[in-house]
Amino acid sequence: MNSTSSSDSNGPKSFSVNFNQDASSLQVGCRNGYRLYELSSVDSLELVYSNGAEDSNLVERLFCSSLVAVVSLTSPRKLKVCHFKKGTEICNYSYSNTILSVKLNRSRLIVCLEESLYIHDIRNMGVLHTIRDTPPNPSGLCALSINHENCYVAYPGSSSIGEVQVFDAVNLHAKTMIHAHDSTLAALSFSSSGTRIATASEKGTVIRVFSVVDASKLYEFRRGMKRCVAISCLAFSLCGQFLSCSSNTETVHIFKLEDPHNSPRRSVEESSWMGYLTNYLPTQVTDVFTQGRAFATAYLPFCGVKNAIAIATIQHQLRLLVATESGVLYIYNIDPNEPGDAVLYKEHRLDAVPENFDKTDKGRSSSPQNIEGILGSYAGIVKGNPPGQMSGTESDKLREMAAAAESPPKGAFQFSDDQEYPPLTQISD
Repeated sequence: MNSTSSSDSNGPKSFSVNFNQDASSLQVGCRNGYRLYELSSVDSLELVYSNGAEDSNLVERLFCSSLVAVVSLTSPRKLKVCHFKKGTEICNYSYSNTILSVKLNRSRLIVCLEESLYIHDIRNMGVLHTIRDTPPNPSGLCALSINHENCYVAYPGSSSIGEVQVFDAVNLHAKTMIHAHDSTLAALSFSSSGTRIATASEKGTVIRVFSVVDASKLYEFRRGMKRCVAISCLAFSLCGQFLSCSSNTETVHIFKLEDPHNSPRRSVEESSWMGYLTNYLPTQVTDVFTQGRAFATAYLPFCGVKNAIAIATIQHQLRLLVATESGVLYIYNIDPNEPGDAVLYKEHRLDAVPENFDKTDKGRSSSPQNIEGILGSYAGIVKGNPPGQMSGTESDKLREMAAAAESPPKGAFQFSDDQEYPPLTQISD
């Protein structure tokens, strides 16, 4: 299982993979559309939707709702927001440059370009604010808190050092600047509460966790001693107790965010020769001794393939989920009380649609509401467009439904139903 091969045996990149905000769903984009999987079971994957249209480069689903944001390879400057159960495109926006990443929560939708970010109100898709002239960000590195009350956006504040700019996406002002690393940033992730942010740099050896409130450093973990490591993903567990880290190596590290003073390992170190030496050695050396080590490690059967990771509780067991761009999902068991190696439990391929999957039943007929009610509730999107225009037919249809955005027809749509849409109108944060 601990392989040193330079690539995944399943071949080069052919998929974009992404977990939703609470790791209850896996989105897979490919050259012939995209697929959505529910992650309620580890023994089998439930394919809830398969779209066989144009190639999909970015796919973001809002929790387990029917709202999906999609960017294709053929139109990398266009964002489409779809209701997959209806098989309907709700709206689309065109931007001045390639869309590098898209983030969603119940309040905001963030579109990240190389030197700007657009903040949309997810209730009506209007543009609330544009952050322009950001430091060059060619990888589209950006994080959005999933908590709509602590609704923060984080992005690189510098292209030469590891500064993190945190922006309040509700009140629309800068929150804080965190000097996280000396080298440029490689990965960012908020905790589920939105009060902590994890960072990693291109150097790839140290992961740090900071308080969003006062920018203080809360934790520091050492991933390893190697210098040529490209960290690609950081992910907190929903409980906030664990933080996982993946890179271009064959290992995924899981760190436990416990009070250092209550850590059994730290108590042993402080009472040993190591604790004695840290009082006399230079700061640079003692920092290495005091950095936390991985609580658990998962060994992947490949290296050199980018992947997305998540920690989730599925069927009453803590699991590490690793989805690769070559089209495989690996599921590892984690014992939250015992450090050590995570155990590979299951492997699922993502490169085929089951023969018995009925796209019509799954994708289009699972909800009885009519499409006019949906389009009406999104009539406000014609205001505040970023550069570019929506299609004329769609725009005319939305204008005709403008009144419905202010007073949605009764019985036409369940606005509070997470299985359909997030709240769209007349609900305060």
